[in-house]
Amino acid sequence: MADIDTLAAEIGEQLGDQKTVTTEEIGEKLRTLIDEYHLPVSEARRAVISAVAPEDAPETMGRFDDQQAATLDAIEQAEEWIDITVKVVELWEPGSDAIAQVGLLGDPTGRMKFVSFTTSELPELVEGRSYRLENVVTDEYEGRFSVKLNRTTTITELEDEVTVGESTESVTGALVDVQRGSGLIRRCDEEGCTRVLQNGTCSEHGEQSGSFDLRIKGVLDDGTAVQELIFDREQTAALAGIDLEAAKEMAQDALDTGVVEREIRERVIGRYIEVHGPALGRYLLVDSFETSPETPDPEDLLVRARALS
Repeated sequence: MADIDTLAAEIGEQLGDQKTVTTEEIGEKLRTLIDEYHLPVSEARRAVISAVAPEDAPETMGRFDDQQAATLDAIEQAEEWIDITVKVVELWEPGSDAIAQVGLLGDPTGRMKFVSFTTSELPELVEGRSYRLENVVTDEYEGRFSVKLNRTTTITELEDEVTVGESTESVTGALVDVQRGSGLIRRCDEEGCTRVLQNGTCSEHGEQSGSFDLRIKGVLDDGTAVQELIFDREQTAALAGIDLEAAKEMAQDALDTGVVEREIRERVIGRYIEVHGPALGRYLLVDSFETSPETPDPEDLLVRARALS
């Protein structure tokens, strides 16, 4: 990664006579955003260019030279600036006034959540229509990637419809482990953030009281390989027979939230199931499952579980 002075010089050279401040002032703005506000370098770079470029600068001003078009299945890292060609598969009701639009985008390789924030003041996307979206930012939460539209995003509606592929996978095997972070958890209360709190703290928003949620982070063994799984609140309740209210009561009675994870472990380890859902990153996000009549050898399960612990 280039140092701030080098990055400032690159921005100054790119803007040339169009810049409204000196290269030294560009460096000061970068230091403020990166050192004080801890913005990623890519986001700070774009913010500074937007701030110092004249209003009539070309829309492509500030783009990374190596920025390329991406397919949804190729997104493997957060905080990347990319261009995508997609169809709006579904729009959802925003959960807060800060979100202008939220929904599901698709291309031939799969589907992915998107968010557009009110402050970005972007044209609204229409469900069922296809678009070229330039300068969107990738995001990630628990292995699930998404894209965020921002005020530098350009939206071009396409005449040709983008074909949307299916991304659901199925895996059958035995649940051999329930990982830490399962059971009763608390999520950040900040608008648009659902990160799990660690010791009452969100990695992005600091100390929070948080809202209770329920999940299982499990490991499924099909006999030849293992697949990490995430069961959301609904699927956790269906598999373990413990809903959110019951989990909160258990934790309150025991004065220990860890009792929920231990009880779930007792109920699900050794279950032989077939799970279905999108595989994103290292996890398969369970949309549905069926219990298989096949029963694995208990001793073999024990050996596998010990190997993973």
